[in-house]
Amino acid sequence: MRILCLLLACAAHGATLRYWIDPCPGPVEVCRARDPELAQWAMEAWQAASGGKLVLEKAPSRDRAHIRVNWTGGRDGLYGEARPIVVDGVRGAEVYVVTPAGPIADDLLRETIVFLTCVHETGHALGLAHTAEFADIMYSFQYGGDIEEYFGRYRRLLASRADIRKHDGMSEADRKRVAAQFTTSARE
Repeated sequence: MRILCLLLACAAHGATLRYWIDPCPGPVEVCRARDPELAQWAMEAWQAASGGKLVLEKAPSRDRAHIRVNWTGGRDGLYGEARPIVVDGVRGAEVYVVTPAGPIADDLLRETIVFLTCVHETGHALGLAHTAEFADIMYSFQYGGDIEEYFGRYRRLLASRADIRKHDGMSEADRKRVAAQFTTSARE
């Protein structure tokens, strides 16, 4: 565990990780101008969920970031991916958010999909694994389940885009896992 602590940049209060969110590179098929804000809200959600054990701060440049959020065009059945990287001896990830393919009539449903994908893939960047619990943000569709309902139950919480900041999409189990991950790391 001591190695894990060193890799996570542990301090007495927990861990500090830097992140970079690519601006929207252009075509609407890849992302929309306000999508980077959804990724920012995902970072804030994980920091809050850690109960003070994790600090996520903006990196001064992409190459200094432990977590790097990238946008890519939609492919059916794929929502995102996190690929491990190491920056300054600290484990992190290149996060790829696959934005929905084709038009979605309900803008809040589209933003639900992008936001929850940002939260899920950032969870992987923080070292969290998939779960088989449908209520968890770290749930994997490989276990089956109703994908439309997974996003739909969150969408029903929203009356406006601003409501996304009020609902992090995480279960209590997700919060416990991230807090335990960084509490354990800080003690070692």
